[in-house]
Amino acid sequence: MTSFMSRPLLVLIAGFLVLFIGGGARLAIGLTLRPMVEELNWGRNEIGTAVAVFQILTAIAGFYAGRIADSMSLRLILGAGVALGGLSMGLMSLVTEPWHAFLLYGIAFAVGNGIASTTPVAVMVTRAYPHKIGIANAIVLGGMCVGQLVVIAVLAAVLAGIGWREVFIWIGVAHFALIAMIVAAVPGKAAVAQHRKEQSSEGLSLRQALATKQFWMLAGIFAICGFDDFFVTTHVVAFAQDRGLDAFLAGNLLAIMGFTGLLGVLLAGAWGDRSGVTIPTVAAFVTRVACFGLVAVNQSMTSVAIFALVFGITFLATAPLTVLFVRDHFGTKHLGAVGGLITMIHHMCGGIGAWLGGVVFDGTGAYTGVFITMCVASAVATLMTVALSRMGPPTKLRA
Repeated sequence: MTSFMSRPLLVLIAGFLVLFIGGGARLAIGLTLRPMVEELNWGRNEIGTAVAVFQILTAIAGFYAGRIADSMSLRLILGAGVALGGLSMGLMSLVTEPWHAFLLYGIAFAVGNGIASTTPVAVMVTRAYPHKIGIANAIVLGGMCVGQLVVIAVLAAVLAGIGWREVFIWIGVAHFALIAMIVAAVPGKAAVAQHRKEQSSEGLSLRQALATKQFWMLAGIFAICGFDDFFVTTHVVAFAQDRGLDAFLAGNLLAIMGFTGLLGVLLAGAWGDRSGVTIPTVAAFVTRVACFGLVAVNQSMTSVAIFALVFGITFLATAPLTVLFVRDHFGTKHLGAVGGLITMIHHMCGGIGAWLGGVVFDGTGAYTGVFITMCVASAVATLMTVALSRMGPPTKLRA
């Protein structure tokens, strides 16, 4: 047994903490959106544009991190990503012009956060727990939910008591504190080489996967998922404040979404291991249809709270299911590359959702049109999930 496989618990803890810090950090922009634009006299679309670029670049960085995670040291990959993320977020405390946020958050933090992201972490955890892929990935992805709950709750208190610039300083410090854990717990190059020697040859390459209908159906499902996700996380705090919640309560609403997200991701991972991916994925999208439909017709504070908390259950629920979708349709030999490309598409479309929310609000003074669009898109994703389940895996994998 390799040294890597003799310490799966340490791997699980390290993966959890990477996503705990990174997941909380990436959502801080939604927490600080309103005070930033008010102090600096920016439009919401300027932050929305930075978030859109962030989503695109973090998606690309995550894809390439996933590809190299199939063959390189995960310790180096994750350590470099966390260091870059910490530096860029710390420097966000100094911004005075929109291009500063564009450069630091939209570009530098995007690359760092994408490198230390769900895709290389999923590769690491799947190697450690090959027979419990769904629940193991759900646990580490729960780090993003707990990060949203704990990190955002703490930062909401900092924001109310000190200011938005200090939020970014704290995030930078947290990133650098994590590096020692990565060095101690994450497998190095030797462990990766041993795993590649022992792994099964089963699985389609990225090129082979791209030639299948199943890949593009799956990509479409996760494109819609990302479109929903990052519109909500970018704009829900500002939306809640628009409807009458004060800054502290609105910020904690985002944090509590992390708790409901934790429940959702653990349920989805266990459910996916037990019954397959179709039923929990359909359940997540049907729930989103109901959530977006609610706030499209009723935007009382009660409806806003229900929307945020119930949507939170679905926010990361599809993330462990991504790994199971890839395993079932394309195998695990090239999990980093295939799963990374699916995640890249998810994040890029998330950037469109974040950008569209800002543009629609600045143009109309409301988010209602976006809520209707998201409701319809989620219904389409439900139908696509059912269609994908009927297609089964590609012929090459079945053979």
